[in-house]
Amino acid sequence: MKALVYDGVEQMGYRDVADAAPRDGEHLIRVAAVGICGSDMHAYLGHDNRRPAPLILGHEAAGVIVGGPRAGDRVTINPLVTCGTCPACTSGRENLCPTRQIISMPPREGAFAELVAMPEQNLITVPKDTALDKAALAEPLAVSWHAARLALEALHPYQDRRALVIGGGAIGLAAALALKAMGVDDITLSEPNDARRKFLQDTCNQKAIAQAEGTFPIIIDAVGYAATRAAASAMAEPGGVIAHVGLGEDAGGLDARRMTLQEITFIGTYTYTTQDFRDTAQAIFDSRLGPLDWFDKRTLSDGYQAFQDLLAGHVAHPKIVLYPDQ
Repeated sequence: MKALVYDGVEQMGYRDVADAAPRDGEHLIRVAAVGICGSDMHAYLGHDNRRPAPLILGHEAAGVIVGGPRAGDRVTINPLVTCGTCPACTSGRENLCPTRQIISMPPREGAFAELVAMPEQNLITVPKDTALDKAALAEPLAVSWHAARLALEALHPYQDRRALVIGGGAIGLAAALALKAMGVDDITLSEPNDARRKFLQDTCNQKAIAQAEGTFPIIIDAVGYAATRAAASAMAEPGGVIAHVGLGEDAGGLDARRMTLQEITFIGTYTYTTQDFRDTAQAIFDSRLGPLDWFDKRTLSDGYQAFQDLLAGHVAHPKIVLYPDQ
């Protein structure tokens, strides 16, 4: 099969590799569409030692099952593989499974390829009236759905359901869409990139500004740098909630004194539960997350150029989706 392989810092090659091989209880899926995630970019830059080269990246995918009793079924992929038996899994918090694996991280190759293998329980059937490239957005949308759900569950009932989302990339936009689907109508997106901000305003119909001011009961940090954490802890309303989903850098930024004195809740959020993923997929199928027309389309063979364009800041779209060459 053809695959886009991460070969080292800022190096990728599109070439023939061995076909993906399903294990017991797994299906082989012909990838129809796969998104580029911020974590893929971190790996490309050499900032993620969990993803050593050479490695096939990519975990936001949808496609068609090849062979077996489900041959031809259209599916979207939950890339998080968990044990199913530990206390985290049996209590519905599969994202905290201590032996969790995710495709695009050893020992599981990713979906920047023509084929990928996944367990049966990680596949959700996609209705015929839902395009597979939109179904591939289930993974990043689920990340934000999980963060939005946790933030709303932690918000005190007396506080306004009003939110600031820091960062207008795919996770930030998805957080705004998830909050909207959950009944939050007053949402502000903070995005400093002029081209992306204009895209969010004109194409995605979002209230997007360069820099937020004031305070907000709910803040979702979809960037995760020291500067954005500092902004979040400064702008969180007393008694408010910060949901932190971005993984830009490890440390710095939080004003622990203000957060303590103003009793601000800080929640670290990681991926999603199985139920969050199912709920997100259903929201896509029911068109509750909007038209989902905000991604740039590239071929998988052009994937290396896509990474270079993202790094150079030349991409206004919040997401690039790659399509294996047919």
